[in-house]
Amino acid sequence: MASAIAPARAFRPISSRPGRRAVRVQAGSALTLPDSITKVMPKGDLVLARVAEAEEKTAGGILLPGAAQRRPTSGDVVAVGDGQVGTKQHDFELKGGETVLYSKFGIGATELELGGLAHILIREDDLIGIMPHSNATADDIPQLRPLGDRVLVKVQESADVTIGGVILPDSAKERPLSGTVVRVGPGKMAEDGQRQAPKVKEGDRVIYFKYAGDSMETPSGEKYNVLHASDILAKI
Repeated sequence: MASAIAPARAFRPISSRPGRRAVRVQAGSALTLPDSITKVMPKGDLVLARVAEAEEKTAGGILLPGAAQRRPTSGDVVAVGDGQVGTKQHDFELKGGETVLYSKFGIGATELELGGLAHILIREDDLIGIMPHSNATADDIPQLRPLGDRVLVKVQESADVTIGGVILPDSAKERPLSGTVVRVGPGKMAEDGQRQAPKVKEGDRVIYFKYAGDSMETPSGEKYNVLHASDILAKI
């Protein structure tokens, strides 16, 4: 996730306290806003979300090291932009208070520290989907509602045995390339301002690019992938 300073006019800070001091920015860290700023209003198609805390324990109560934390990168929407993008109006699919999932490797996202809490400023089209409730965990992945032209796919595991009956070691198994569509997003915004619905539907079996999408796994071991519709090669 990028942690650069937000572009000009990306958001409008609102100050409610006197004595505003200079913004402090440290290389490789979030943009820390001064205490005098208590509210930020996004512009255009940007979304401001408060980042959720990472899950520290498994279902059995075992403490997890940072690298093993299973919670999807999620946050609660604080505010959405005015929708004005150039000469066009962006119609948001989400609203304040909803919990969104996003990739920590997203391009163009800006981390903010506001009131001592971590926030992210990100375009709606760069969000993966909407989770069913706040403080969502990996258990909630099957209930994710994809955004834009994304599609939630339950991955079909690769077989352990070849057609000839030879057992394959883990190192020889190919990454799964197929799965079943669980849910589809509303579609990508076209030039005319209308959304183009994906050409797949719930229940379709699909083949997709090997390294496409955002892979996720529930604590029970079920694997899911959220793909752009354009990454789907065919229905089978």
